[in-house]
Amino acid sequence: MSALTTPHQPTATPKPPTAPPAAGTTATRRPAGPRDADGMAVASFVLGLIGLLLFNLVFGPCAIALATLALLRNIQRKGRALLGLTLGVADLAVLITLVTTNNTVTWHFGG
Repeated sequence: MSALTTPHQPTATPKPPTAPPAAGTTATRRPAGPRDADGMAVASFVLGLIGLLLFNLVFGPCAIALATLALLRNIQRKGRALLGLTLGVADLAVLITLVTTNNTVTWHFGG
């Protein structure tokens, strides 16, 4: 009888230890800065503008939320955020007008 042999299994090599983060840095995400708030203001403006014609039930509240967050972060140029907030409210006003006059949430052009 032949002797039973076991297949060779490689041994695991130990991983080198990881260095701790340097002083003053964190391992998590960076805090939101003015660039992020400006991006939110621009996004609220664009969503509010698109929401006047399409999906005002969705884009209106998103524009309002993004504009509010941008204003709460004290951005330098507040005009974009205020315009996005105004357009978001206008989206909801258009939606309410469409629902009360036509009993629908869609536009009707012509007769």
